[in-house]
Amino acid sequence: MNPRVLQETALRYFLEVVRCGSISEASGKLNVAPSAISRQIARLESELDTLLFERRARGMVPSAAGELLAVHARHMQLEADRIGSEILALRGLQRGKVRLASSEGFAVDFLPAAIAAFRKRYSGIHFHLMVGSPAQATRHVREGNADIGITFSLKPEADITVALRQPAPIMALVSPDHELATKKHITLAQLQRYPLALPSPETTLRQLFDICCSRQNLAFESIFSSDYTEALINFAMLGGGVALAGEISVRYRIYQQRVVAIPIRDQGMDSRFIEVQTLAKRTLPSATQAFLAFIKEHIPAGKLPLLPTPPMPTADRTPSQSTPGRG
Repeated sequence: MNPRVLQETALRYFLEVVRCGSISEASGKLNVAPSAISRQIARLESELDTLLFERRARGMVPSAAGELLAVHARHMQLEADRIGSEILALRGLQRGKVRLASSEGFAVDFLPAAIAAFRKRYSGIHFHLMVGSPAQATRHVREGNADIGITFSLKPEADITVALRQPAPIMALVSPDHELATKKHITLAQLQRYPLALPSPETTLRQLFDICCSRQNLAFESIFSSDYTEALINFAMLGGGVALAGEISVRYRIYQQRVVAIPIRDQGMDSRFIEVQTLAKRTLPSATQAFLAFIKEHIPAGKLPLLPTPPMPTADRTPSQSTPGRG
């Protein structure tokens, strides 16, 4: 095999076809003629003496050999980005970009606060955040679209290095004036008396909740369901009922006394974990390593908020101050 066949252009075209699933769509993304992309892929297949794609009616799917080459191509691309970042650092330019992927629970309170606090130290670092399901966050890391993934997880993932893993117990959320707000802990059976807001069945939170209820033969009727967790949390904050979330999703609102989080004692409600993920066998750029260390320091439960603000006063408030509409 001619080593030059694995040149940057050929791999870049190949990887875009893997991402898009078709040559025509990759052509639009790359602004390159489909014939040029086809030639590069045909050359790769000829030199490697193997088919890299399975041609199907609805597009192209990488073969086993294509999957191996895609992993190699992603690592080469990420390593080139890292070297560029390190060269800038050697020139004394405090520049860089950190690409993040997270599930929704980290995207409203924790990550915006972490980014704002980090940029007070390193103002030249820019950030991009992609928000989706836990599976999507992990996939962005695995495919090289994100440098760091922060998500809730129930099981280990292939090709992923876990930089931090800690339990993320599910808690009951209520408004500060709710009758449950003074409870130090609660059980699922006790929650049956109250209106309950639940996320969609695809979330790790809902899956754990359903498993734990099934074990005890408990039945709940969700009076408000949504695939947007923030709507459910705000519903609880405004006194509509009880919502469920991990502490990190509402940490700053707890600190501001806008919501109360009550531990749920039932076995299994603590079986979910926070994971900070990176791509296995990848060397991270300096800016990414610094932010990774920063969030690992601040994720553990009970840490003081990154951006302290005085708690909201509990007396002499006007009606408009007592129930903020959004966190």
